[in-house]
Amino acid sequence: MTRYDAVVVGSGPNGLAAAITLAQAGCATLLIEAAPTVGGGCRSAALTLPGFVHDVCAAIQPLAVSSPFFRALSLDEHGLRWIHPIAPLAHPLDDGRAVVVSRSLDETAEGLGEDGPAYRRLMRPLAAQWAALSEDVLGPLPLPPRHLLPLLRFGLRAVWPARTLAERCFRTPAARALFAGLAAHSALPLEAPLTAAFGLVLGACAHAVGWPMPEGGAGRITDALAEVFRRLGGEIVTGWEVRALRELPPARAVLLDLTPWQVLRLAGDHLPAGYRRQLAAYRYGPGAFKLDYALDGPIPWRAPECAQAATVHLGGTLEEIAAGEREVWQGRHPARPFVLLVQHTPFDPSRAPAGRHTCWAYCHVPNGSTVDMTAQVEAQIERFAPGFRERILARHVMHTAALERYNPNYIGGDFNGGVQDWRQLYTRPALYWPPYATPLPGLYLCSSSTPPGGGVHGMCGYHAARLALRRMK
Repeated sequence: MTRYDAVVVGSGPNGLAAAITLAQAGCATLLIEAAPTVGGGCRSAALTLPGFVHDVCAAIQPLAVSSPFFRALSLDEHGLRWIHPIAPLAHPLDDGRAVVVSRSLDETAEGLGEDGPAYRRLMRPLAAQWAALSEDVLGPLPLPPRHLLPLLRFGLRAVWPARTLAERCFRTPAARALFAGLAAHSALPLEAPLTAAFGLVLGACAHAVGWPMPEGGAGRITDALAEVFRRLGGEIVTGWEVRALRELPPARAVLLDLTPWQVLRLAGDHLPAGYRRQLAAYRYGPGAFKLDYALDGPIPWRAPECAQAATVHLGGTLEEIAAGEREVWQGRHPARPFVLLVQHTPFDPSRAPAGRHTCWAYCHVPNGSTVDMTAQVEAQIERFAPGFRERILARHVMHTAALERYNPNYIGGDFNGGVQDWRQLYTRPALYWPPYATPLPGLYLCSSSTPPGGGVHGMCGYHAARLALRRMK
């Protein structure tokens, strides 16, 4: 068989990032993908009706434009164009108003009324220093930190539970609800330590780099990354499901864009018992119940400000969002789930026929749930956009089992690669240093089950590949 310097198994953004990093260093690199196309959670498809383009998983990409690795690739030269909505985020309230996060921090603060000064104090230092801070946040535990003061300022607030931070910093229900929605992307109870970090990171991104979408669908990111890899001489093979390490061609390094339980199935016999026990004990978080819609017109928001944003958080108050996320962690299905909705076509009309629209929405559910949450999700949308159901031409439903079939990395529907709490933030997937290495020489992990975790940023793959290169010298 052909001799390669490196073989990467799995072609999500992290697998592609690992493969590109290795190829940039002159390594003969093979990238293997079980599905017919590369991309993992970063693909687009016609899920509802002909002519409607839907993002199967990832849709809005603040971490992609924050990623030091992606920025260095000049992906615009490979056909990737970012579209920035008028506003990154809207959060409608039951009184008919909506809180809007705009690119301008001052404009956002003005919209928060009496909580505006507190919002400025919280977000301005992070947004102003995001370019430096992201180098430490999007990586393994930085020892020593490259940017000590920005990281210290971030860390002093990031360790708090999101609910505590919201209640201490803000007085108004609107500002508290806004921060709760940002932090709920963590898929953790908002009373858990470190959940404030998710709200701070996403808030800082909104002002520093925006929450953009790729024109034409998330698959355009994958297309650009694959093109970069091929131009570097990399080889891609799709439709190959690797079931054991012995199936792989000889290579000096093997990098797995897989989660711990998959690694056990693939390489468990080669790993020491203690490390195997840690992988077996790895904790996966809540799953997602996701809906894609083809619509005959724009969403009829009660608060017109919602039309300015591609991303809309539907959950009302801090108390409601916190209760719903807590119920999920208790194994229940909330009657009023926190719903994350993205409306693409007001800003990217290429995704639907003229005059038609797309949107997707999801809520968190217990890991492995097969409960149909369509009625609950649509009730939340109708609550803030009366008449939404009348706009539906077609819908596509994915519960957690369907998500895992689509991408085996989504164990039980968990698209973050595992719980990202204090126990599994920097020690994911095991208490082993560096986290991308394994006890088996030449075998590395590069999935979102390694730091910095979930999101389309490629940094897990980049850091794993850099480690492999150092050890291959």
